[in-house]
Amino acid sequence: MREPCPAGLPPRGGDGKRDLAGGGLSDTSPDEGLIEDLTIEDKAVEQLAEGLLSHYLPDLQRSKQALQELTQNQVVLLDTLEQEISKFKECHSMLDINALFTEAKHYHAKLVNIRKEMLMLHEKTSKLKKRALKLQQKRQKEELEREQQREKEFEREKQLTAKPAKRT
Repeated sequence: MREPCPAGLPPRGGDGKRDLAGGGLSDTSPDEGLIEDLTIEDKAVEQLAEGLLSHYLPDLQRSKQALQELTQNQVVLLDTLEQEISKFKECHSMLDINALFTEAKHYHAKLVNIRKEMLMLHEKTSKLKKRALKLQQKRQKEELEREQQREKEFEREKQLTAKPAKRT
């Protein structure tokens, strides 16, 4: 009794192999038909292999590089973690930890005060810059007014100078 054939494959012969030559059961060796019908050129195989490699190789290389970077990062993290663990082991008692927390609070308060002072100094410098700009603008305006006054006086003197009358 023959087994049902999977999608589009020829039925199996008595030895359990599929007859790919298309002739059903035959007296010849099963390999003879395969060699003739399934002759694949080496060039085609090379091209297919190259195509497959060119398709997947860049992704694989990027993945390899990413894995190498991750491995390096893991080594660095492990070293850092080991150093941190050794630092924690050096703390012998809770008093040391409490002292560190107290010191941290003290320095935090100092930082807050420094930040407040910096903000206050920033506000003062901003106000001084505005004031300096206003003073500079005022000086420029006064300088311009003096220059315009000199020009007016010069024009007035020029108009007041005696002009000889034209002879006609």
